[in-house]
Amino acid sequence: MTQDEMKKAAGWAALEYVTPGTLVGVGTGSTVNHFIDALGSIKDQIKGAVSSSEASTARLQQLGIEVFDLNEVGELAVYVDGADEIDGSMAMIKGGGAALTREKIVAAVADKFVCIVDGSKTVEVLGAFPLPVEVIPMAREYVARELAKLGGRPVYREGVVTDNGNQILDVHGLKITDPKGLETRINAIVGVVTNGLFAERGADVLLIGTPEGVVRKGA
Repeated sequence: MTQDEMKKAAGWAALEYVTPGTLVGVGTGSTVNHFIDALGSIKDQIKGAVSSSEASTARLQQLGIEVFDLNEVGELAVYVDGADEIDGSMAMIKGGGAALTREKIVAAVADKFVCIVDGSKTVEVLGAFPLPVEVIPMAREYVARELAKLGGRPVYREGVVTDNGNQILDVHGLKITDPKGLETRINAIVGVVTNGLFAERGADVLLIGTPEGVVRKGA
């Protein structure tokens, strides 16, 4: 199987966690695009979706799936999203597509977080993938200096503006052995909107696309 085929297998496997008649939280990225396509096959069975990015919203709407504003929604049974890295404790690095803040908000509302990845995204220790940090533009250089004090090498992701109108710093060179602690510490820096560590609210279920099929972890 190619990497894309493994992503597709994981994306379609996530349909098992969608309850008919409910709203579905939908993330962002290449693996999630396969899940959106799968969701289109049962669009008449669901109420609609809440999306974490403008790109996913456009794809959902193209398939005829109604997209709701999160402020109109009291609860979400499930949120399906990918990850740039995920460790054995279900903590993740996300934000390669710059949608980390909205992804984290939708994940916080959902009762269950289903993470879909191909096998290359599973790691023992987070940090090989640079950690994205969304920042208020005027605070970018200050935040970069504070992130450097934590041992990382922040690099401005030039030419990228988030859906919220902010900027991204990608922090290289971290070996993240305490994801929850680092998530809290970075979020406390003035000017940080949020960071791409999903540890306080990690995944409940992990679906890994492999050449042998989809491996499931969690419940």
